[in-house]
Amino acid sequence: MREIVVISGKGGTGKTSITAAFAHLAESKVICDLDVDAPDLHLLLDPAVVREEAFISGHEAVIDPDKCVGCGLCASMCRYDAIDPDGDVYRIAPLRCEGCKVCVAFCPEQAIDFPDRHCGQRYLSDTRFGPMVHAQLFPGQENSGLLVSRLKKEARVLAEERGLDLILCDGAPGIGCPVIASLSQTDLAVVVTEPTPSGVHDLERVAGLCDHFRTKVAVIINKHDLNPEHAGRIDALCSEKGYSLLARLPHDTAVTEAMVRRQAVTEGPDSEIARNIREAWLKITNLLHS
Repeated sequence: MREIVVISGKGGTGKTSITAAFAHLAESKVICDLDVDAPDLHLLLDPAVVREEAFISGHEAVIDPDKCVGCGLCASMCRYDAIDPDGDVYRIAPLRCEGCKVCVAFCPEQAIDFPDRHCGQRYLSDTRFGPMVHAQLFPGQENSGLLVSRLKKEARVLAEERGLDLILCDGAPGIGCPVIASLSQTDLAVVVTEPTPSGVHDLERVAGLCDHFRTKVAVIINKHDLNPEHAGRIDALCSEKGYSLLARLPHDTAVTEAMVRRQAVTEGPDSEIARNIREAWLKITNLLHS
């Protein structure tokens, strides 16, 4: 079983559109959207949910107003300023609560409960390209790295059950916890970048992260024709570091037109960018078996 994750050092590089095209071209795969904070692959793949489960992670403190006597001890001990007066009693702001349990332990009236924290939803869905594992964290919730790890594990189990030999992941942008979790057990990281100063800088950061975890790196330059100078800098970086340069994709309105139709760009009429993505996918399959 092979695993590919498509990532980018910054948002807005076209990563999800390229992942959707790969999902269209790949065979015998499980699709996995690991951008759990702001997922959008479902907008193109239109998944039909088969199973939905709550994502429970950590705990949150909740004050019972019927038991609270308004002593204020919890507020004085909270280091996160998460407890505020509410009339004669106190209440906890859930977005500021870090779940440290200090208030629970020291409340003299035992008026603070500590239930599990419902952080988001996990989904198993069917798409026209095959099964898809995805999730959505609620706004302001944390533990995205843990959720990514669970999605990857579920995708691997699903692939084994169905005899599929590829896991194709749409990763999160940046270099934070969800990206680090995405790179676990990954055979190839496809980094999508663009020819801008920030694009070059963030490519260096995320590729360096892949090098740290000894993950093979391949690069796609999206909209390469917007700035030939910076595209040349990316070419030089790939040559210096030994990264495979899969494609130089042109700026093409076919991508936007496909998004409006809720399709991958390779599903629509033939275009230069669709041909380039097909060639890039062929190079990826060769890299996986080299």
